[in-house]
Amino acid sequence: MKPQIPSDGREETPGRQPTARSVGGGSRQMPHRLLHRATFGLLAVLALLALPALASAAKEPKPLPPAETSGGALEQLPGRLGCLSSGKAAKKTCGQGRALKGAGPGVGSRAVAISPDGRNVYVAASGADALAIFDRNPVTGALTQPKGKRGCVAGVVGKAKGEDCGPAIGLVGPNSVAVSPDGRNVYATSRSGSSVTAFHRNRKSGALKQLPQSASGCISGQAIPGCTLGRALKWPDVVVISPDGKNVYVGDFAGSGVISFSRAAGSGALTQLGRTAGCITEAGAEGCAKGVQMNHIEGMAINPSGSAVYAASPFSSAIDILQREPATGALTQAPNANGCITVEAVAGCAQGYQFAGVNALVVSPKGGNVYATSLTSNSVTMFRPTEGGGLAQPARPQGENIPEGLGNPNGCLVYLRAPGCSFGRAMKAPEGLALSPDATNLYVTAFETGAMDVLDRNLQTGAVNQKPGERGCLASSKVGGCASGRATGLTGSVVVSPDGRNVYSTSQESSAVDIFRRIR
Repeated sequence: MKPQIPSDGREETPGRQPTARSVGGGSRQMPHRLLHRATFGLLAVLALLALPALASAAKEPKPLPPAETSGGALEQLPGRLGCLSSGKAAKKTCGQGRALKGAGPGVGSRAVAISPDGRNVYVAASGADALAIFDRNPVTGALTQPKGKRGCVAGVVGKAKGEDCGPAIGLVGPNSVAVSPDGRNVYATSRSGSSVTAFHRNRKSGALKQLPQSASGCISGQAIPGCTLGRALKWPDVVVISPDGKNVYVGDFAGSGVISFSRAAGSGALTQLGRTAGCITEAGAEGCAKGVQMNHIEGMAINPSGSAVYAASPFSSAIDILQREPATGALTQAPNANGCITVEAVAGCAQGYQFAGVNALVVSPKGGNVYATSLTSNSVTMFRPTEGGGLAQPARPQGENIPEGLGNPNGCLVYLRAPGCSFGRAMKAPEGLALSPDATNLYVTAFETGAMDVLDRNLQTGAVNQKPGERGCLASSKVGGCASGRATGLTGSVVVSPDGRNVYSTSQESSAVDIFRRIR
């Protein structure tokens, strides 16, 4: 439909030349020659005026829509190689696995980890009270679970009966797992055990053996026989390790805080830092430092230099910025806008947008961009470090005719629709996220849709956009517009192999670990 052009009140008869009114109010027919000359002169003037604009347009080509490229897209390995399960899925589509019940629980977005050498994958299975251990084929990425105690460790009073796993004290409801940078140790948090457990890793076989009590193989907030008593450990939810390997940090959901440990270089034994350096919580109890906007910590990440630890607080809808002292590993929160960023306006914090219910974090290897998934906003958001050590999102558009509250498409990507943000598909209840080693792709797990969402990342701006078409997500056949996947229900955690060849995710619904080939 053509646009309606405003009328000047005069009617134009089809087939007749337009008329020109005289000063006296009469009208006469303009001679054709004069009309042609006037028209030609007018066009010449317009052409001269348009030259600068045309030159400018030639220098600035029009932006193109996102290209449908295959780089970074995922393909699930064929047949039973594409997933391993200890549930019903093993009878139909997946290979048989052990000690995987409840893999990657909803509370805990780092339930799968891979060793720095790429040889082994470890999965925290809360329903089995176990850590499942897998050997990884470096060429295909396929996983094989060793037989016997090499294939899993489980709580000594846990639920993995008959699985023939190695014993682990305090491993009750594990929900997060991490491997040290030197590959010597594996650490896990356990919700029901209020604990963090430490294991020696055999770097040849990948097998795990819990450190002895003398080396604090288990540290718990409960009085568990064989465990060392720790402070502020109520419901540990996430564990991360500093890049230099000197410290281990635990985010506590119910305790609303971050607990700090030093790590022995040889054995990997953990010791909680003394006094207020040992923990920072919203309540400031148990001898901990007092933090702000730390209501229920769920996700954590550390920047590449190890100078800052970021903690996601879903109940505060905030990201807390904790500065790390490299010599001791102690954490401090700045008492101003450099110490926290929130969705709502809060005194003493910076303000951002579209990360209500923030629950998982990851940091880019170069530039230090921080990416977050948020359950309430159904979003992925991007933050940049500031000169003062805080975080800021790309500025919102401003202007007289621009509505308030708009986001910036470089700073937010939202499931279905949000004013000013990029559009996301199959991303309801986003949970885990992981960056590829080359930082060109961001992978996001959506707990409710069970999808693995594939985002392209701009290396210059840090902005992310979902791949168009079916390459933008992989899910069950019930989710429209995505490539088809198997055993993907309640997808929670995701990790990318160090060589960038494979992506692994957990499925709580299928008690499975899913295996994908990454197209490069």
